[in-house]
Amino acid sequence: MRRTAAGWWRGPLAVPYLLGSLLLVLAPLALAAVLAFTDYFGFRAPEFTGADNLVRVVGDRAFWDAVGVSALIAAVVVPLRLLLAVGAALLLARRRGAGTTVGRAAAYLPSVIPDAAWALLWLWILNPLYGPLPALLGALGVPDPGFLTTPWGARLGLVLVMAFQVGEAFTVALAARIAIPARLHEAIEVEGGSAWFAMTRVTLPLMAPIVIVLAVRDVVVVVQNAFVPALLVTAGGPVNATLTAPLLIYRRAFEYGELGYASTLSVTLLVLTALAAALPLWIAARLAARQRTRY
Repeated sequence: MRRTAAGWWRGPLAVPYLLGSLLLVLAPLALAAVLAFTDYFGFRAPEFTGADNLVRVVGDRAFWDAVGVSALIAAVVVPLRLLLAVGAALLLARRRGAGTTVGRAAAYLPSVIPDAAWALLWLWILNPLYGPLPALLGALGVPDPGFLTTPWGARLGLVLVMAFQVGEAFTVALAARIAIPARLHEAIEVEGGSAWFAMTRVTLPLMAPIVIVLAVRDVVVVVQNAFVPALLVTAGGPVNATLTAPLLIYRRAFEYGELGYASTLSVTLLVLTALAAALPLWIAARLAARQRTRY
């Protein structure tokens, strides 16, 4: 069994996966890495320029401003998505009946809708003239933050668009919650422990490794998937308040034709995203080390 698990990648079932990874991930990544060191506009052969593009990135204020916008959106959306996914998993794990089925379907449904359709739906919801959300806030006497017309309102709107797409994370968190043996919670009930004690001392610690993996995944997903809502809902505005890094790279590549420099920006963003995704792992390692020294 161990030999089979260790050598799964040598079997015929691994061929489609490896081939797909090569064609869809590794080959484009290698091409982008090569073009990052060239001056290429798509109408002539790439011209090797060495580290000129890297020097340009260091002084590109527009790019670093866009990276800051992406970091700000991710810093709000990632914890919110984890809270919604884990909270829904805890709420819908053990219950049975039609309500649970509907709840699980509702939690997963936003992730099934294509990103473009989801963004256009929120463009209607946030519309300041006839959108239902501004109308609801007005009926409740709550000031309209200007979801599409003010810088911070547009950022809030972008957060709302991305926060509810938690289907995959909810499914994984739900599986992790269901996998916890019921006898652990039964033992706590027998000993007179409260539901809060069971959740904080048993459920969440056992789910913590999965939550950390979901945090790493969501950092990457939020940074990359901010492109579609930023393009369709806010168009990067107003005054570039929602101009995320992927949208800036798209404009440099396909509106200005700077394919070589856009490749440099893409590789730079990939490195920055990898560093940001490593942050939850570093925090988890520090907490684990602190726990070991404490006990």
